[in-house]
Amino acid sequence: MTKRYWKIGLEEMMKAGVHLGHSTRKWNPRMAPYISAKRKGIHITNLTRTARFLSEACNLVFDAASRGKCFLIVGTEREVASSVASAAIRARCHYVNKKWIGGMLTNWSTTERRLYKFRDLRAEQKTGKLNRLPKKEVAILKRQLSHLQRYLGGIKYMTRLPDIVIVVDQKKEYTALRECLILGIPTICLIDTNCDPDLADLSIPANDDARSSVRLILNKLVSAICKGRSSSSSIRNR
Repeated sequence: MTKRYWKIGLEEMMKAGVHLGHSTRKWNPRMAPYISAKRKGIHITNLTRTARFLSEACNLVFDAASRGKCFLIVGTEREVASSVASAAIRARCHYVNKKWIGGMLTNWSTTERRLYKFRDLRAEQKTGKLNRLPKKEVAILKRQLSHLQRYLGGIKYMTRLPDIVIVVDQKKEYTALRECLILGIPTICLIDTNCDPDLADLSIPANDDARSSVRLILNKLVSAICKGRSSSSSIRNR
């Protein structure tokens, strides 16, 4: 993996609250190497280590994107849902930001059938075919479409399992992380002071609750993905 320089400043991370962890009562002892201090009853994350691991993650996703790999970003906490969607759309990644449906990856054949149904309903709505059906049937199908859009809208173009999954909140998204572990899909996780850094392939110690912190970390990662895709395109166009 080629090492590159990514502009990851300690000051901008401080301003975004990346360093602010959980209460000292709610910590995971395995996070000790990533904690630099205690302040007013909360743990403070070591931002030097955050910068190092974030830089490694940027290198990883850059190289993966340059090879055409498929990414999935998962973050369903209400405070970060919009940041997850905007970051994923910017980098042309798939995303889940409402609710993780159990078996979404481990039972991929069922997910595929739901996606086929979703795409068919969207096509019927666009062509007006849906509105030509009896009213009761239309109402049922529109409810189905709304439900599918809410929970599968971010993966509607996903035709295979992702190559890399980026998990915003390890505790909240444990089901998604566990499915990746079962399938051997590499993961990049934001890990707060109450998380287990050994569960992910690459962990980035950071505040996973604050919108500003999550937005900053995701922006760095998707910028690297976008640059990786651009480098791939420029090589093909030579």
